[in-house]
Amino acid sequence: MAQAVEEWYRQMPIITRSYLTAAVLTTVGCTLEIISPYHLYLNPKLVVQHYEIWRLVTNFLYFRKMDLDFLFHMFFLARYCKLLEENSFRGRTADFFYMLLFGATVLTSIVLIGGTIPYISETFARILFLSNSLTFMMVYVWSKHNPFIHMSFLGLFTFTAAYLPWVLLGFSILVGSSTWVDLLGMIAGHVYYFLEDVYPRMTGRRPLKTPSFIKALFADDNVVVAARPPNAGVGAAARFGGVGAADPQFQ
Repeated sequence: MAQAVEEWYRQMPIITRSYLTAAVLTTVGCTLEIISPYHLYLNPKLVVQHYEIWRLVTNFLYFRKMDLDFLFHMFFLARYCKLLEENSFRGRTADFFYMLLFGATVLTSIVLIGGTIPYISETFARILFLSNSLTFMMVYVWSKHNPFIHMSFLGLFTFTAAYLPWVLLGFSILVGSSTWVDLLGMIAGHVYYFLEDVYPRMTGRRPLKTPSFIKALFADDNVVVAARPPNAGVGAAARFGGVGAADPQFQ
């Protein structure tokens, strides 16, 4: 069993393995009270006035307390991050890293700008961690790249992957969880998908071209990826709770 887990871990692509490891270590560290979530959450005032720049990164690593919801988020992080990196971004590790960097930037910007808008500023002020939103963004992008894959939700009904984000959003509403986390992930995912996939087909220009200094960090081989057939593959059961990353209590 242990050997199988180790082999599964070693076979993960580099970005997926690194992010999953950082997320698990951070969450375990907070659970064991080795580190405090109060040193990790997104606080614009502390970032700007006290130069606690690390908060721009660490708020994407903490997934709250270790429970069933945490396990589901780790499953979806490992699954969809790995699927994207091995398929849509195969041989393009730098582009995948840039996608995550772009998504994190969009999410952070939305929260910071939203915090200055009357009537909704209080809602955005309660969003302290964006880890779940970044994971949901990856699910959204994957669904756009694989819209015809058939999936099943808890064995109750089947649907195609194009509707996966909406099914998960509906489930969050059904169980009474905060939907802001999921919505932010969908917004960031759609902005990336439009600028990276739709806009270039419309204009012939690619605004999200990965900077050369990021490409220099990753020694990717030149890999030719065959075009996906329109109805390739079948999916597994879908279950993803967009559970309150906006809750100000770090429990």
